[in-house]
Amino acid sequence: MPPPVLLQLPHLRLSGSCPWRGMRHSLQGDIPERRLKPEDHGQRWVLALVAVWVGRRTAQEGALVGSEGPGSAPGQREHWAQGRGLQLESIDWQSFKNNLQHRTAEMGSQRLMVRRGQPFAISLHFRSRGCQPGVDTLQLIAETGPVPELQSGTRAVFLVGLGQPSSRHVWRAAYISRGAQSVDLAVLVPATAPIGQYQLKIRLDSGCGETSFYHLGEFILLFNPWCPDDDVYLESEAERQEYVLNEEGLIYQGNKNWIHPSPWNYGQFEEEMVDICLKLLDRSLNFLEDPARDASLRGSAVYVSRVLSAMINSNDDDGVLLGNWSEDYSGGVRPTEWNSSVAILRQWDHSGGRPVRYGQCWVFAGVLCTVMRCLGIPSRVVTNFDSGHEKDGNLIIDVFYDQTGQLLPTESRDSIWNFHVWNECWMARQDLPPGYDGWQVLDATPQERSGGLYCCGPAPVRAIREGEVRLLYDAPFVFSMVNADRVAWLLYGTRKEKLHWEASAVGNHISTKCVGSNEREDITSAYKHTEGSLEERQVFLKALTQRQPLPATLRASTGALPAALRSRSGQPAPGRSRDEEAPRRALTTLQLRLVESPKIGQDVHLTLLVQNLEPAYKELKLSLSAQSLLHNGTPLPSFWQDTLYLSFSPNEEKHIPWKLSYEQYGKHLGEDKQVHVTAMGEQRSSWQKTLAEKTITIACPVIAINVLAPVVVNQAVPLQVDFANPLSQPVSGCVLTVEGSGLVKGQAQIMLGTLDAQKHYSLKLQLTPYKSGQRQLHISLKSSQFPTIKGHKQLEVVPASGGNTWRRLA
Repeated sequence: MPPPVLLQLPHLRLSGSCPWRGMRHSLQGDIPERRLKPEDHGQRWVLALVAVWVGRRTAQEGALVGSEGPGSAPGQREHWAQGRGLQLESIDWQSFKNNLQHRTAEMGSQRLMVRRGQPFAISLHFRSRGCQPGVDTLQLIAETGPVPELQSGTRAVFLVGLGQPSSRHVWRAAYISRGAQSVDLAVLVPATAPIGQYQLKIRLDSGCGETSFYHLGEFILLFNPWCPDDDVYLESEAERQEYVLNEEGLIYQGNKNWIHPSPWNYGQFEEEMVDICLKLLDRSLNFLEDPARDASLRGSAVYVSRVLSAMINSNDDDGVLLGNWSEDYSGGVRPTEWNSSVAILRQWDHSGGRPVRYGQCWVFAGVLCTVMRCLGIPSRVVTNFDSGHEKDGNLIIDVFYDQTGQLLPTESRDSIWNFHVWNECWMARQDLPPGYDGWQVLDATPQERSGGLYCCGPAPVRAIREGEVRLLYDAPFVFSMVNADRVAWLLYGTRKEKLHWEASAVGNHISTKCVGSNEREDITSAYKHTEGSLEERQVFLKALTQRQPLPATLRASTGALPAALRSRSGQPAPGRSRDEEAPRRALTTLQLRLVESPKIGQDVHLTLLVQNLEPAYKELKLSLSAQSLLHNGTPLPSFWQDTLYLSFSPNEEKHIPWKLSYEQYGKHLGEDKQVHVTAMGEQRSSWQKTLAEKTITIACPVIAINVLAPVVVNQAVPLQVDFANPLSQPVSGCVLTVEGSGLVKGQAQIMLGTLDAQKHYSLKLQLTPYKSGQRQLHISLKSSQFPTIKGHKQLEVVPASGGNTWRRLA
């Protein structure tokens, strides 16, 4: 390998509307570093509105009324309470301590962000004298939503009592300690309260008979997977660390024979994220149609997750992302260029809510995972290889080929995606019969309408495995994604001939990231029984029966496995005619084998194994075809075809080499780098057809990242980045993008210009991390001539000695 070229870059350009700090380019000179300022943990916020009104209590004023402020009752006047009346001077939210205990410290310490079902502390400081429990009465009022109401749960009025608040089912407050002119209170929000932004107010009833009201300020309430009474409670601490607190992850792509992990920065604790996530709820059609009702329902994780699955796409509203599967990404960003939810959500917010262009399934899932984890709902990203999209209700997906072996686009809306990515979210399902708590499928990719909107789920994973497709929500569609049958047909004009029927073609290697490591976990068994087993076929029939009633003759079928589902034995499936029987047993077999996995710029080498299974001579016509596939399974026209005529001796076996040069396929390669090759054999004497096919993912080279010094928060760390132009010709317009939660604010883009043909480069950078703990650095290289090349590196950022930094709690 030739020695790497040390880049001399002409300039550095920053992207996005967020300021980029904390990083400098060693070849360009210093860029100002961002350092965390020490927090004043004892800082007190003086009340913006003190003593809205003070007046003598009357018999009619014994209960707190809903109108606080001047003019709320005749004869009341606005003034400072004097004499023996209790006067509030300031409040200390204890945000640093509370946020740390509620595991929201990485969101910031300047305001209070707490989880329901867990107490938090505040300190009240008074003028002239302190509070005297038993003499003075303190009453708190918490409100959320545009029309707070007691009966809807968006308004709560509760007295401050003695002793620690115990019940997690109602709003409670109690005295913790008392000073000469201050009190510390513990406030407990019920584990069923609506999440969102709350206003906290207080009513002070002094022992002398004076009453005053104060607006204390705002706090944010989130779901609490650490609280056993919360519907999102997750028992395992390791899983809570992974599915709530981890800001990085892996999303699996490729195909079932080549599963490739792609890093993703969720960044749910980055600046602005919690506000953006709450803004998403306020922009939903549910909120716009009935704001009060929507706010009252935000205590339900089922409701919130369903609303968000619609808001991540923009098909019905001004949601976050605009989907695009056309291969024309002008006016936006190619889906493969995204590495992070943070940049997408910030762009949506800073543009006033205009949908970000463009996304595909893994981008939708990555953004939804960020939002769910930010709000406190445990979430993970799941990839299903060979994912079905079946519309007819018969759980059968038909695909068609012509006589040259070319896979044909179909007018049917049925399809099989090379892979599809969705989310699973953990929650109790009190709206369903017992037994369906736990992981729920949630899919933000706009595919079908549900309840009038493009959303999907939550659907219990257990219901999918059991074939209980009548349970809420969208279980039939999810079932078809993992457990439909595939039938291949040969078209002759208006006629068709069945080539083969596959019961295991849909729903393979369902994958997610392992807890606590970067290994892949296969969770296929959580969605279905072993393919071809008696249990799997019984569940298939059960789901089919629930989706569309079977004829009486089939319902009366005896035996554990109805003949209607024995597709591989030649019996027709429900809804199929007798002339659509399964093909006869093949007397010639074809098998395609990939010699080695190709990378961008390399030729594809395959071997076609042809076996004559008869003790007789045979003549065979072979039709070969190669074409690109889009991510959603749509085939593009063939870019290469050939025909071979072979003679076979009895029981002879032949190995036929097959090469596709990069010059042949490179210019036809789509965003997902998928090439579909087929070989169709036709026997001269019997005219029997045999089909072999394979989908090949063209791999990209990776960017190597080497850390050259210990990584300490708020200290510059040098990096070396190595990459190459994989093509045999120069490429221009190359851009390097650097990002990572806790490492780089926003995104940094470095303009590289033109890279020489097949040349290796080495670049030295410096970045200054601003958060400690496990962090993931993302670097990507894009060019118009090849797909985006990516690299990532796990960094353990050590806290600076004596500094105040955020670190995830175990």
